[in-house]
Amino acid sequence: MNDEQECSDISNDIVNVAKKIKSRIDEEDLVEDLKDTLNSTIENTSQLINSIIKAVESTVKDEKIKKEIKEIVTNIELELKNLLKQSMNKYSEVFNTDSGTEEE
Repeated sequence: MNDEQECSDISNDIVNVAKKIKSRIDEEDLVEDLKDTLNSTIENTSQLINSIIKAVESTVKDEKIKKEIKEIVTNIELELKNLLKQSMNKYSEVFNTDSGTEEE
């Protein structure tokens, strides 16, 4: 019985390790998907801001209004960049903390 118990324990350990590996792979895939989505969103937002600036330059004739709109769009862009940096730092800390605890 002792040998059977040891084999059973080893089998259970192998199953647990396999589950952990699968879970880790799934988490890494999810993180990679989130990164891809975030990069795509950033790229699309950048294109939209550039389109807005071009549209303003080509359609608005009043220089004062054009200048004000450009300042507003520039401020929005800066706020988005700051938000992105803060978010990246926050999530970077979370992922680094999670990775450190799993390895120990």
